[in-house]
Amino acid sequence: MSKTIAIFACPGVQMLDVSGPLDVFAEANRQSRRPHYLLQVVGTSTRAIESSSGMRLLPNLSIFDEIKTPHTLLVAGAPGIATAPVNRSAIEWVRHHARKARRYGSVCSGAFTLAATGLLEGRRITTHWNVAEELQQRYPGLTVEPDALYLRDGPVCTAAGVTAGMDLALALVEEDLGRELAMQVASQLVMFFKRPGGQMQFSRHGVAEVAGRSTLQELQRWINAHPAEDHSIGALATRAGLSPRHFARVFHQEMGMTPGDYVEISRVEAARRLLEGGHDSPKRIAADCGYANVNGLRRAFLRRLSITPASYRKLYAHAPAA
Repeated sequence: MSKTIAIFACPGVQMLDVSGPLDVFAEANRQSRRPHYLLQVVGTSTRAIESSSGMRLLPNLSIFDEIKTPHTLLVAGAPGIATAPVNRSAIEWVRHHARKARRYGSVCSGAFTLAATGLLEGRRITTHWNVAEELQQRYPGLTVEPDALYLRDGPVCTAAGVTAGMDLALALVEEDLGRELAMQVASQLVMFFKRPGGQMQFSRHGVAEVAGRSTLQELQRWINAHPAEDHSIGALATRAGLSPRHFARVFHQEMGMTPGDYVEISRVEAARRLLEGGHDSPKRIAADCGYANVNGLRRAFLRRLSITPASYRKLYAHAPAA
């Protein structure tokens, strides 16, 4: 018996949030030579859906049509969905069918639509890092983990967005059909079976964000601009004009992290940029980012990104110009 995979796509949908997971499930059918999955795209009507890129996607059916209860229901995201007018009919359709599905979830900002159903209360979920904070504020009953590529919490499965939807779909294929077939699918689609970095997004929003009172903001900018300088509590407190104890307390209150955590995040960000450049040696990068040796840099990378500097460089270093 085929498992129905239904993906709800709203107007303006991000095309890869739909096509990426569907291609993974379709490839599983091809690799196994059996129709394990019946794939359906559901729209707000049967008219073509214009995606965020301008491409048009023709849904298999609309929310007003009869549909067999899906085994898996996913809600795709769309740029601007967080501020778009609420489609009550769509939310009710998602709520009704998600309750009956074996598993349900979202890709990218589709989490906003799914959260509006009330079915995510008390769940750990993820979404695209750029909207994670807004989602958490709007729905405080959720636990939003902005750095995860994908998460599974009971029947709820959520992905960070775009290509992470494929990572989630591959994990679901492994759950349904086994590791060997999932690896075959990954190989055929030229994607990682388990993406390096564990479940962490390599978010590009600048993790070492500047915040807090103006004195601390100035200090944070200086830390970010001078990763190799002495960033001990004593040195930073002196620069801020505060006693070490008072400085550490105020920094933690304002930033929600210790000065040491902020410094490490800032230094890892600086090292990432240098590694992506692909030119300097690891020893030089470690020194330029305030580490006494390469091992210190490596330990920081593993703590923050769950990947070594060498592996990160292989994945993200810019190719030299031809």
